[in-house]
Amino acid sequence: MNASKAGGGIRPDGSWRNWAGNQRSYPVRVERPTTEAEVADLVRRAVADDLRVRVVGAGHSFTAVARTDDVLVSLDELTGLVAVDDATGRATVRAGMRLCDLNPELDARGLAMPNLGDIAYQSVAGAISTSTHGTGLGFRSIAAGVVGLRLVVGDGTVVVLDDDHDPDLRDVARVGLGALGVVTEVTLQCVPAFNLHAIDEIMAVDDVVVAFDSWAEETDHAEFFWMPHTGMAQVKRNTRTIEAPRPARNIGHAARRRWKRFKNKELLENVAFGALNHMGRLRPSAIPRLNNLVFDEVGRAEYLTTSYEVFASERRVRFLEMEYAVPREHGLEAFSRVRSLIDTLDRPISFPIEFRILGGDDVPLSTAEGRDTCFIAVHVFRGTPFEQYFRGVEAIMDDYAGRPHWGKLHFQTAATLACRYPQWGRFQEARDRLDPTRRFTNDHLTTVLGP
Repeated sequence: MNASKAGGGIRPDGSWRNWAGNQRSYPVRVERPTTEAEVADLVRRAVADDLRVRVVGAGHSFTAVARTDDVLVSLDELTGLVAVDDATGRATVRAGMRLCDLNPELDARGLAMPNLGDIAYQSVAGAISTSTHGTGLGFRSIAAGVVGLRLVVGDGTVVVLDDDHDPDLRDVARVGLGALGVVTEVTLQCVPAFNLHAIDEIMAVDDVVVAFDSWAEETDHAEFFWMPHTGMAQVKRNTRTIEAPRPARNIGHAARRRWKRFKNKELLENVAFGALNHMGRLRPSAIPRLNNLVFDEVGRAEYLTTSYEVFASERRVRFLEMEYAVPREHGLEAFSRVRSLIDTLDRPISFPIEFRILGGDDVPLSTAEGRDTCFIAVHVFRGTPFEQYFRGVEAIMDDYAGRPHWGKLHFQTAATLACRYPQWGRFQEARDRLDPTRRFTNDHLTTVLGP
């Protein structure tokens, strides 16, 4: 799926906007390289013209991380599966390939990515560069599975980073925010293809909070969504298996099973939910009553299918999002404080709060670096005021040394972030080495990474 189909991308007038529509750029030129050599050439021309360079994938970041009024590089044409090593399970892909396109190709080779987020529109480079993650205490972020990178750096040369070529720098560059260079290829450590036995159900949120730690220990992938102003939450628990989906008993049973999943994932999560949000934006006082309708028709769903079909969902209702990563031991407490915060806001909240958990990793700018992590994501319908809500949530997360998702809205600066990442200095050293003249920066990166 290309960027335009996902709702963002380069417009006919040469401008660019992201999926949510809250970020726009008016670059002096747009580059659409099809090869690594073309990437190197455009960087050298930018150097000659003293222009900065920013790269965009699918435009699913809510921050201004990709914005530039200089040279905007679209990776839409730099796609495809380059090679698969069947012996090691390693897959090399071009940086602009969408996860939603990659997953079926891996599956056809008997492979899968170990973990995925709940949106698969992102480019591979965009997903790793912003520390995109899924859920599961025994698993890690997408970037943690990167074993090789090819980068065009600040002087237009190509740097190869893998097990045999500067693995220390490779480990730093896995989450780079596009500040270290233009990623052209990524090698991912995959696993044998697997299915997920999924159980989705509605439960009392107080019961969910009590049980969640146990679920996190016992279930491969656990998460929940609490609907504000209600006492209910949708719980998703997915267990990995190589068991094949069971055949339906008859045609009618198969049709009912398909309908139930379609109703939950498409009609209720997109069509009906979008309609309720439009109504709530027109009449905010009705939001608490409307929220109680959201889960009324959502029944228990249990199904078994390929992992990537369970992990990722269609997201047709546009929104703005903030997400914070806090140490696991503080996650449920922080969530409870956000629940209390919502009661104090001037405007009711119409979007659910998402709660996930992930194992720690060692990537310097990963939001889960050095600690098992809970992620708390808050959203508002596009066009809805958000600053009071998001600033209130951020103040809570600051108490736990919370780390904001690099692609989602926040109000932090380099001064407030540096102390939250033990390997911050290691990243800055890599940046000085690969892009000493700051060719790959913009105002946003100057704010969050420093000048």
